Amino acid sequence: MISLSFAGFGLAATAGNHLESNPDSGLWQQIHFQFSHAQWVGCSYWDLIQPSFMFMVGVSMAYSYLGRQRRGDSYRKMLGHAFTRSIILIALSIFLMSKSRGYTDWSFMNVLAQIGLGYTFLFLLWGKSFKTQAVTGALILAGTWIVYEVSPNSGIDLASGSPEVGVTAEWAEENLEGIHPAWHKNANIGHTIDWWLLNSFPRPEPFEFNQGGYQTINFIPSLVTMLFGLMCGELLRSERREYQKLGILIAAGILGLVVGQLLHVTGVCPLVKRIWTPSWALFSTGSCCLILAGLFAVIDMCGFRRWTFPLVVVGMNSIAIYCMSMSLKPWTARQLQTHLGDELFTLYGGIDSAFAPTIQAVMVGTVFWLVCYYMYRNKFFIRI
Repeated sequence: MISLSFAGFGLAATAGNHLESNPDSGLWQQIHFQFSHAQWVGCSYWDLIQPSFMFMVGVSMAYSYLGRQRRGDSYRKMLGHAFTRSIILIALSIFLMSKSRGYTDWSFMNVLAQIGLGYTFLFLLWGKSFKTQAVTGALILAGTWIVYEVSPNSGIDLASGSPEVGVTAEWAEENLEGIHPAWHKNANIGHTIDWWLLNSFPRPEPFEFNQGGYQTINFIPSLVTMLFGLMCGELLRSERREYQKLGILIAAGILGLVVGQLLHVTGVCPLVKRIWTPSWALFSTGSCCLILAGLFAVIDMCGFRRWTFPLVVVGMNSIAIYCMSMSLKPWTARQLQTHLGDELFTLYGGIDSAFAPTIQAVMVGTVFWLVCYYMYRNKFFIRI
């Protein structure tokens, strides 16, 4: 969430500025890649933001509904709360996506909508046995793979591309070489469903394609990411010894990385975050398990907690800072320049202007953090 609210610390734009004058710089090429989404196949740091977000939803569910249960809430009441939360998350996503459109943008690819679409189904798996959860996750991923593979689709012609769905020949040759047509950008079953679904809503113009290739049905395989998070959360609150929990998290993380990568390199299923392929669900969840294992070891087992305070401030009001970052970044930057000077983001000429995006992102993100700190100090928490 800090990475999101601080706009990736402006590093993608800063790297882009440096690459304009030095396009062969390996350092800036790597920074630009890591803080941008992979064009199609592959994984960068920035690609792991959304799976981490969704994984955390599952981890937190293992604790939050247990607390509600201990307070005496019935299963029916908790199910109603989960369903209401789903609707609110979807509505909030549509609101945020529509803010600069001038019309209601009925799309469901944003992370909040994706969480909302899967959240009630995730709750239905809360409290179930490990076997039930594992088998359900495996069936969802296998079913997703089958639906993509058997759906009739010719994919993209690499020589000519498909400009009508936003895919040029140059882009196709660079990013779709060796990829089975079932998994091509805007030429798969997910795109076909969106063309039908999104045009069922009132729109000023017909929906043709999503520029990034994202799809509504991503919520189905990404539900598995949340489910794995739920399983890890239940592991953490279990009676197992700490070293056993750590070992299981590490083993699960390595297994996810290996299986996800194997599915990709063998050609069974490409590693594509934008359509949340089953291989991506496994690979990204493996990464999340290893991140959680590292934090569990440092914070819970070793007791190094003080450094986490800036993260706790954000985590206690994650919805608030997400909404601020989605709605107020340009406005906040303009206000800072209005009151502190147009040269603020170059530190009044003290640094190379190529670094201005990073200075701007850090300053704007700090403003959002301070708002959350004020809310934290005054015990004002926005929850859904």
